[in-house]
Amino acid sequence: MLYSLQALRAFAAWVVVCHHFMQVFFDFHASGPVGQLFTDRGAVGVDIFFVISGLVIYLSTCDKQVVPHQFLLNRVLRIVPAYWFYSALMALMLLAFSQWMPHQVFTWQHLLRSLFFIPAENPGGYGMYPTLNVGWTLNFEMMFYLLFGMAFLVGRRQHLLVVAGLLVVVSEVLGRLGVVSHFYNNDIVYEFLLGIGIGVLHRCGLIRQGVWVPLGLLAVAALAIYQLDASQRLLHWGLPSAMVVLAFIAMEPLFTGNRVLKALGDCSYSVYLIHVLVLHLGWFASQQLGLDPYLTFAVCVPCIALLSWLSYQWIERGLYRHMQAWMQAPSVQVQPYVLSRVKY
Repeated sequence: MLYSLQALRAFAAWVVVCHHFMQVFFDFHASGPVGQLFTDRGAVGVDIFFVISGLVIYLSTCDKQVVPHQFLLNRVLRIVPAYWFYSALMALMLLAFSQWMPHQVFTWQHLLRSLFFIPAENPGGYGMYPTLNVGWTLNFEMMFYLLFGMAFLVGRRQHLLVVAGLLVVVSEVLGRLGVVSHFYNNDIVYEFLLGIGIGVLHRCGLIRQGVWVPLGLLAVAALAIYQLDASQRLLHWGLPSAMVVLAFIAMEPLFTGNRVLKALGDCSYSVYLIHVLVLHLGWFASQQLGLDPYLTFAVCVPCIALLSWLSYQWIERGLYRHMQAWMQAPSVQVQPYVLSRVKY
């Protein structure tokens, strides 16, 4: 386990929380420099997640004999239960409070597409977003897992080349031609490959530990993200995000053994799924009671943290283990996979 990735995973999740706070409460109309920063650059947390995802999936499989269907089953068991649960809660919220959420529209057809990771235009008319809006990143994640698992059908030596080739084909050929959804014709998919590349460097012992050089790398990455927008996402935010991940791994000794950071990292997937629900409820309360938005956010933060911890313990961890044990035949011994994942 890399504790530095746990810390970075938690950081990225809470950056996204702040970004969506600006969206839900202020419709991205910031009134100060900090608010403007989270409005314009808070979405970079997703790019960091994608890089970490490629890295974690590579490191968790590189020294194992992997059966493709078992790899995919483990990914589904890890991702789907929590996503379906919070998508259902979001659907109930839309049905109950639709009159107070004018930009959110619910349809059963769209919910069904969302649950099965099929990109579709949101009925609210604001883009290719599922019922639980943050789930758009999981559409990319599941596509990556599918291609990564399929590539195990070839020899181990060609695996990474096949993964890269499949990503290019899906994004640049099938996505561009409309054979699969145009949603996948997005250079953000190559951030998974950046993560795999960092994983190869780490496994080969080519990432030197230190402090000052990684801090310099972080400064350069932060400046790039601050100065550049997402118009060329892979170049402007993807590469700087990869630099951030690389720098954190190089500073691993500073994080090793920190149980708080580990817990925060473990809960980050639930933070990602839960926070929009809590923020919407907080916004509704602030509108009805005339509460200050920032005071409301200060209450939302510990609520998100507590609910995320409970979600990790009961849904992510507990339900994952029960379902994995239930679906495995008693006579089959399956190698366990790394539980923690890039948690958008």
